[in-house]
Amino acid sequence: MAFKTEYEFELPRGYVDENGNLHKRGVMRLATAADEILPMRDQRVQQNPGYLTIILLTRVITNLGDLRAIDTRVVEKFFTADLAFLQNFYRQINEMEVPSVHTSCPKCEHEFDVDVSFLDEMAGA
Repeated sequence: MAFKTEYEFELPRGYVDENGNLHKRGVMRLATAADEILPMRDQRVQQNPGYLTIILLTRVITNLGDLRAIDTRVVEKFFTADLAFLQNFYRQINEMEVPSVHTSCPKCEHEFDVDVSFLDEMAGA
């Protein structure tokens, strides 16, 4: 099974371009360390930390409808519902999933999933 790095999404409202065309379907890739670090050097982020979201989304959205490119001017024009959706989607695909194992009780044979997050143990050490 290949490692998945790109995820499709559909905006709740959609982006309306300068010609009045609606763009709803897009693709977001997983963020890299550079995606989160490099925007911190941008003067717009230094003046307004809220602008980090705009630059981050510009870097990780690889496709949106028929648009040739996604830049800060595009992301700045997203409706607030779409911006909130994309922020949540970004967190969803980039947060580390807690690994789990499907198992059963040796006595009663009840089946269940057990979280096996080794990071929690390391944090408490």
